[in-house]
Amino acid sequence: MPREFTPKVVTGNALIEGDVIYLTTDDDWTRDLSEAELLTDQGHANLRLLMAEGQPDIVVGPYLADAVESADGPQPTHFREAFRRTGPSNYFHGKQAELN
Repeated sequence: MPREFTPKVVTGNALIEGDVIYLTTDDDWTRDLSEAELLTDQGHANLRLLMAEGQPDIVVGPYLADAVESADGPQPTHFREAFRRTGPSNYFHGKQAELN
């Protein structure tokens, strides 16, 4: 028996900067997970992923990541996704530099 579909967001990395990005409802990309489109239907999620895969000039390695709805928009359900959105872990730059 197939597993029940759980909500997802489309994510990947920006081609030029390498930042984690998320697909929004208006077919744009954002670096803020709370602005991402939360997908609750498997068929629609697959279509959104196909659209993202058709944008190799913007996004690298798009995939569907588990998420849950919150008062602040989608939030990750897995440690990997929570970790990815903090930025690179090898040295302080990008989002990490802004926190120092």
